[in-house]
Amino acid sequence: MAFLLGVDTGGTYTDAVVYDDEAGLVLGAAKALTTHRSLDVGIGEAASAALAAADFPAEDISLSSLSTTLATNALVEGHGDPTALIMIGFSKKDLGRAGLGDALGGDPVFFIEGGHKSSGDEAAKLDRAAISAACRAADSVSGFAVASVFATRNPAHESAARDIIAAATGKPVTCSHELSARLGGPKRALTTLLNGRLIAMIQRLIDGATERLAQLGVDAPLMVVKGDGALMSAAVARVRPIETILSGPAASVVGAAALTGLQDAVISDIGGTTTDIAVLSDGRPRIDPDGARVRGWRTMVEAVAMRTHGLGGDSEVGIEDGGLKPDLTLGPRRAVPVSLYAATGGDAYEALARQVDAPRPSDHDGVFAAAGARAIDDLDERAAAIVAQVGEGLAVEDLGLGRRELASLDRLFKAGALRRVAFTPTDAAHVLGLQDGFDVEAARQTAILFARQRGGDGKALEADIEDLAARVIAKLRRRSAELVLESAFERDGFEDEGLSTSTLARAALDGQHGLAAFDLKLTAPLIGLGASAGTYYPPLADMLKTKVIIPEHAEVANAVGAVAGKVEVAAERVILGSDGEAFQMTGGETPILFTGEIAALDAAEDAAVSEAMTRAIAAGAADPKTHVERHLKRATIESREVLVEARVIARAIGRPSF
Repeated sequence: MAFLLGVDTGGTYTDAVVYDDEAGLVLGAAKALTTHRSLDVGIGEAASAALAAADFPAEDISLSSLSTTLATNALVEGHGDPTALIMIGFSKKDLGRAGLGDALGGDPVFFIEGGHKSSGDEAAKLDRAAISAACRAADSVSGFAVASVFATRNPAHESAARDIIAAATGKPVTCSHELSARLGGPKRALTTLLNGRLIAMIQRLIDGATERLAQLGVDAPLMVVKGDGALMSAAVARVRPIETILSGPAASVVGAAALTGLQDAVISDIGGTTTDIAVLSDGRPRIDPDGARVRGWRTMVEAVAMRTHGLGGDSEVGIEDGGLKPDLTLGPRRAVPVSLYAATGGDAYEALARQVDAPRPSDHDGVFAAAGARAIDDLDERAAAIVAQVGEGLAVEDLGLGRRELASLDRLFKAGALRRVAFTPTDAAHVLGLQDGFDVEAARQTAILFARQRGGDGKALEADIEDLAARVIAKLRRRSAELVLESAFERDGFEDEGLSTSTLARAALDGQHGLAAFDLKLTAPLIGLGASAGTYYPPLADMLKTKVIIPEHAEVANAVGAVAGKVEVAAERVILGSDGEAFQMTGGETPILFTGEIAALDAAEDAAVSEAMTRAIAAGAADPKTHVERHLKRATIESREVLVEARVIARAIGRPSF
């Protein structure tokens, strides 16, 4: 029997489960607050609590696995280690493609003579001396990213550059052909650059997680979830961290399938900061055909087709500008719920009581600043003074800030140097008794302050805090239904913006029936995930005319997905032909020429299968099985149909080794 430990580090919580792989059962589950400055601390706390909940000996764990938002968040927030980009055979104008120039920022780039043609033949001789010079000029970077023209057809120049750089610097080197077999040089270069920036960061996470688990007595291999929901060994993740983009959302899809046994469904995972929506089709996550997108950059990383929205239990509640009786807004700014802040030691009651007793409402009522997750070294004098004044936490009203200082405060919130504490749906749920894990009284006091904020008519928003809280929860539920519809429309090929909030869609969601009646029906069940899914999602069944399923352990589905997935690796070979007689196979270390279509295709399949099997085993698979796809393009030349191009893709799939 195999007992597995799954861990997921999210924006608010780190989840852990002890999972019986043979029975498909969660034996114990736990949550701990995510410790952003040192993720391994929260990992250790959650894992320890899950083992205790299962009453299970740590030494009997056969495998541990981790899904993480680290890579995604680091790229979104512009973090990562400086990396030099070596572009072989490219020109400066290529920086204007795929957002490469914007992504490069201040990191150095070197343009080197060399590269290959689409046939795999050498286009220009590699300038080895220029690579050595680049190594000397980029002595302050943490690593190197190498991209060469048509390296997927012939990687010889990338491999040679890697050897030169490694020997000269001893620093990590990523080659573009190691990450993707697809054409599109600037996009591959972008993916390679981002990978280089993440290497040291993911290594620190893996080292920290491994040490924490070892302290608990867990002596088992560590796997990491990729963005497509598949697993890879920690050793592979160390050199290919870019593949962990959307790791957490992908794990939620795999976890949903494991917890429900469904093959087809829409999955909506609501967390503190975001709602992630994906489609489960034939038991597998739907993959984004264009590659994972992060911070507006489209990469070549295979990842789950996930729509992420700034809507969650920690979305700050606001007031819409204008209107006599203004509507409420939710997010996209995240705030720490006041109920959570007070429950975890924040000194809120004195300020809340004083504000409640004040004769007039203030824009800063119920809003606090608290110590952030990041220490920022290069703060200006004004910002540093604000951080020092806030300390562990202080009401914004008590900071006594002028307009310029308030602008600095907002920048500190955005940078993560400070956390904003304010009224959220989580607080509203505590007011209504839908949740009770945090400080209920702090939530009620904050609701009083928010309810007396005034609209354009000069009247308070609500006379009763229960009515205010109900409006907030109704707003979140309605917006959740609209976001699910958006994903369904996109999946069905309807990409017009605003369909889910159109007049007809609103009438259908509101159940309006007059002479004309409008209905919208989701034809697949909706699986709700996240700790608050049971609070918010059941009413969506009536709105969307579908079954809503909140599985047992929905609050830790990501952690289940971290261990329920399989190792999956793809390898590709391309056959190029022109006259129907000579065929060149590319995709390996060097192009190989064949006479005869059948011989070329068979060789391509053998090579792709061999590479996929080797990589799957290195990624931690036990006894992987292979599946081969052939995509053939033919053309008629001089009345003869000949093979012009063939893509042979081998996929090796297997459960991890225990």
